[in-house]
Amino acid sequence: MSVKPATKEITFKSLGLNPALIKALDAQGITNPFPIQAATIPDAIAGHDILGRGQTGSGKTLAFGLALLHNIYGMRAKAHQPLALVLAPTRELAQQIDEVLRPLARSVGHECVVIAGGMPYGKQVNALKKSISIVVATPGRLIDLLDRKDIRFDHLEITVLDEADQMADMGFLPAVKEILNQTKKGGQRLLFSATLDRGVDGLVKQYLTEPRSHSIKEIEGTKDKAEHYVFVYRQGDKSNIINQIAAREGKTLLFVRTKRGADKLASNLAHVGVKVGTLHGGKSQAVRTRTLARFKDSESAVLIATDVAARGIHVDGIDLVVHIDLPADHKDYLHRSGRTARAGESGKVISLATHQEQRTMAGIALRAGVETWVMAVTPMDEKLVKIAGARTPSGVPTPEAKEKVVSKAPERGGGPRPKGGRKRKRVGNDQTRSKRSAPRAKRAK
Repeated sequence: MSVKPATKEITFKSLGLNPALIKALDAQGITNPFPIQAATIPDAIAGHDILGRGQTGSGKTLAFGLALLHNIYGMRAKAHQPLALVLAPTRELAQQIDEVLRPLARSVGHECVVIAGGMPYGKQVNALKKSISIVVATPGRLIDLLDRKDIRFDHLEITVLDEADQMADMGFLPAVKEILNQTKKGGQRLLFSATLDRGVDGLVKQYLTEPRSHSIKEIEGTKDKAEHYVFVYRQGDKSNIINQIAAREGKTLLFVRTKRGADKLASNLAHVGVKVGTLHGGKSQAVRTRTLARFKDSESAVLIATDVAARGIHVDGIDLVVHIDLPADHKDYLHRSGRTARAGESGKVISLATHQEQRTMAGIALRAGVETWVMAVTPMDEKLVKIAGARTPSGVPTPEAKEKVVSKAPERGGGPRPKGGRKRKRVGNDQTRSKRSAPRAKRAK
């Protein structure tokens, strides 16, 4: 993380944090708290419920993670009965939280496990048998395990809701309430959210007891650290403009509306020589994890994502976000755009719009509270190069593009025919096996 510390005078020691945790932080080179950590940790380790308001990239994971570990220090979990629960909206975010907490937890004798859909039940259940102290979970899979009696909250001391507004956006509030209703009465609850609308304020009133509220100005102002542009293009130029932006140096995140649109764009870019990763709900968890890891570890990479999949993208160093398809509303615009200018860094946000879409985009920007530079662009013009870093792609298809061409060959008639010399009849996207038995029945007559 690269968020600037609150002040040089404030240290984790001055916040009252356990010395064992301070030693573990020192080993990672983390010496001063970020603003949200300095604000929330003292109240959290004193046992108060916390309402923390701040954007992605503010250092919230360590804010609740350090307080959580401090408060369960010296305790021991029982099989199937964790001491602490962290709820997150997506598998990717749950895994990133786990990556931050795991080494710190081990330094004070605790272990973490991720409980999320798209991952094997068996491994999760076996982990719970080993007296895991901290569970980081998505709501759906956690309810499954609660129903199966594989996890109980008899000894749960602390519950954390991270990105509560995103859970509301994704329709998880009924599941979150069902989980909270089963947690230990009188247990500590920490809720972190960028906003309090869409039912989040209801969660606060119903489940938090006299919470200490903290809203950090430095965090609320992160959208001002990004430069926002609207590139108005002629319809026939869109593909070339996208190709040239994607060929730039740096970490680039491209947003589209649909899974099909993401796959189509990835194929187009691969064929002009731009290597890309794709993140959407149609990908398996293993593929999504590998794709996000490659993007995170690369200094220069391109990732295409849909809105839902992007809930798990918490990666520093993204210097350009491009709205290939305009967002549905200003909230989606801010969420997408918030992937850049994180952790105190700067970044750029570009929205591609036709002349007809300009008025729609102006309304989105107004409601989002951002000022945009609107300009007409053409392929490889001066503005496109200077602002977006556009380059002409190599034109040499990537290995991924070639693999896709080979895999599609049988569908065009270039591959071997099924036995009997006839192709199977296709209905929609699925081959109908039942048709194979029809000729045999006819011959029997």
